[in-house]
Amino acid sequence: MKVAVEGCCHGELDKIYETIAYLERKDGVSVDLLLCCGDFQAVRNEGDMKCMAVPAKYRNMETFYKYYSGEKKAPVLTIFIGGNHEASNHLQELPYGGWVAPNIYYLGYAGVVRYKGVRIGGLSGIFKSHDYRKGHYEFPPYSQETLRSVYHVRNIEIFKLKQIRQPMDIFMSHDWPRGIYHYGSTEQLLRKKKFLRQEVETSTLGSPAAAELLAHLKPSYWFSAHLHVKFAAIMQHQAQSNCMPRTTKFLSLDKCLPHRDFLQIVEVAERTSLSERLEYDPEWLAILKATDGLQKVSRNHWNPPQDNGLHSRWDFSQSEAEMLNVVADLGGELQIPENFSMTTPPYDPSRPQPHLPPSYSTNPQTTELCALLGLTDIYARAGQGGSAGEDRGAQGASEEEEEEDAQSTGSTDEPSEYLTDTSTMSSSYNPDEITIEDEWEEQEEDEGEEGGKGTAFGSSSPDAVVPEGEVVDIKSPSRDLAAHRLILPSPHTDPPLRLSFPLDLPAPSQPTPSPAQISPVRESSNDEASSPPPRIPKRSSGETGDARTGSTPTIKRRNQAIYAVQDEDDAN
Repeated sequence: MKVAVEGCCHGELDKIYETIAYLERKDGVSVDLLLCCGDFQAVRNEGDMKCMAVPAKYRNMETFYKYYSGEKKAPVLTIFIGGNHEASNHLQELPYGGWVAPNIYYLGYAGVVRYKGVRIGGLSGIFKSHDYRKGHYEFPPYSQETLRSVYHVRNIEIFKLKQIRQPMDIFMSHDWPRGIYHYGSTEQLLRKKKFLRQEVETSTLGSPAAAELLAHLKPSYWFSAHLHVKFAAIMQHQAQSNCMPRTTKFLSLDKCLPHRDFLQIVEVAERTSLSERLEYDPEWLAILKATDGLQKVSRNHWNPPQDNGLHSRWDFSQSEAEMLNVVADLGGELQIPENFSMTTPPYDPSRPQPHLPPSYSTNPQTTELCALLGLTDIYARAGQGGSAGEDRGAQGASEEEEEEDAQSTGSTDEPSEYLTDTSTMSSSYNPDEITIEDEWEEQEEDEGEEGGKGTAFGSSSPDAVVPEGEVVDIKSPSRDLAAHRLILPSPHTDPPLRLSFPLDLPAPSQPTPSPAQISPVRESSNDEASSPPPRIPKRSSGETGDARTGSTPTIKRRNQAIYAVQDEDDAN
């Protein structure tokens, strides 16, 4: 099965589909599926643009509305996750996933589906430790605070995903799993993005929550975006019990711009399936049903149940019988119904409405799924009042309050779930969210582009891709593209992982091993406890210095018309 993987979409659906069509004509291939790794921007009208965390002058309609209105239809089945530049009022209508347009499916806050037997999971949003343990309390109209917190990952979604026991083929996240850069060509990454050096060398770049999922799920492929750079890695996990060690092939791609590595086609082995349509995943639906009572719409911090004598149940993994019960709830039909419906009028270019207020309403798809499985529509619940109503009246945090909150590393009252996390140390610099759009004036990068003139791909790249079979590398439809096998980085083995659950299910192609109990994961090592992470200083756009020492090189803003940063906390 040919799977096209795209980095940050930024609403450029027309260009992405045109690139796929160009490849299909040129190379005689047929793409079965498109996966988009966040910043999708499912903007339906002018009201939705007010719900994106970008400066007002950079809120552009782009082309999604054409697919929402029915003017166009996606030529290939498209599955996407959310990032940190989204029409959040739209995506919040579908907390468990659903169609945002015909043939375009959103995975929800977290989700797992199946297509042609291939199991595909995803996690929307980006990691911020000060929001990680809160519920999904946000509801439009958003304050300056909730406009950003709405897309921050919550621990309830990680807890649900960690109940999965069956093997995962593909997983998507917007930001990278922390530490994944140590399993590829790190130096090449730092040549492209010099300002990441300190975070890479101190292992503070990326999401610790995603790293936790990577250790647990061990998918065959993991696709990400967010940092606007192409990077590949291959991670060999420690063997567990009698299982063969699993390998995860990681690939992150750029944003959709000419001459950028924003799209790649990967060949994935199909599994046995009787359906050619998108299907629900029985294990995931059973987990949603079992954990429904744990969901909160409060700002109060929540800790997942543990085997510590304080909870009657802490293991929400699902048995085969429980999965069959969910299938029965669906009437034995796993195919996801094509029940897209518009919940707000689409943008009309002939009748612009710049003062249109944001729309917020329940979505019939969510209502139907909740009725079938007995789930809670947490978006509707947040809109009914309670803590969400209190937040709607908030004025948002001032700059001083944000700074005070951002510099907090956790206290007795609000401990961080990740003791080595530094993502809230400074509101002006977060190692997981780049303060400047993406473009630093780097002489080596420009020299590399000049050196690549006259060839189809510039120069060969050791971090090119990690596929099984033929892969096509896309920088721009205007270039002469050729299918080729890419050079993989040498496999690295991760350090021994200690997990709080048995991993007694192998990869799809492996024989079933005997179950084995694995000891719980450690929150931090002795070294981590005795040596706190270095304080990352604030920086301004005029600072200069050596990237190796933690200060930053002189920068120049290019592409300022694309998301120049207003709130430095969540810039990228």
